[in-house]
Amino acid sequence: MKIKHIALSLALMATGIASANADRLVIKGSDTLGAKLVPQLAEQFKAQHPGTTFDIAAEGSTTGIAAIIDGTAQIGMSSRRAKTSEVGAAAAKGKHMKPTIVAFDGIGVIVNSANPIKGLTKKQVEQIFTGDVTDWSAVGGSGGKISVYTRNTSSGTYSDFKELAMKKRDYAGGSQKMAGNEQIAAEVGKNPNGVGYVGMAYLKAGGTKAMPIDGALPSTKSVQAHSYPYWRPTFYYTNGDPSGLAKDFVDFTVGSGGQKIVAQVGFVPIK
Repeated sequence: MKIKHIALSLALMATGIASANADRLVIKGSDTLGAKLVPQLAEQFKAQHPGTTFDIAAEGSTTGIAAIIDGTAQIGMSSRRAKTSEVGAAAAKGKHMKPTIVAFDGIGVIVNSANPIKGLTKKQVEQIFTGDVTDWSAVGGSGGKISVYTRNTSSGTYSDFKELAMKKRDYAGGSQKMAGNEQIAAEVGKNPNGVGYVGMAYLKAGGTKAMPIDGALPSTKSVQAHSYPYWRPTFYYTNGDPSGLAKDFVDFTVGSGGQKIVAQVGFVPIK
């Protein structure tokens, strides 16, 4: 009887552990999505699904895609599409990289609010971030050496901006790499000669202002119309079609309740 009792206790413990894990969702990846949007989606989801816990790590899109490949997360947040090499690495491990578009975004170019410049052209943006232009006087501003702030290399925004704004050219040698959108905004807000880029949800940071690019500012209207040049989709990646709790959260995100939060946070809804 004692042996049966121990076996029953162990079985109950195992069931409890499995149940706990079933109610825990691990999400890794993009800072653009993971610093503001996904935590707010998670809070609303938990209100509707008591007992659910989230483990959210926002360290860059590359880390989210890697987490799906190595099986350490159920959802990988990404502000860029997976690379062919990443899809291949996933396939080699028996994984299928399934993207779901969850929101649209516009990458805004920001300068210090004290900077007198009123706007930039796409050509000027390319020149600034590649280092072809190093002084504000060359693009219609007051004199001063330009300080360029970018995301780090694990960021989807880092690679998206290279493709959208820089013709895939390298960043200026003296550019300073930041861990997230909020860090870029903070540095530009402190530096009168600073310039950087952030997602739409981070455009209202103190001490900064967004630059019109060829007359267009990032907004819901300009992103939907594709009249703002640096627009992009953002993604959840899963291993094949999501299931269980991951499916519930993906469905919530792309549903009406989740998309309402998408708009409130500052992204552009998918519908």
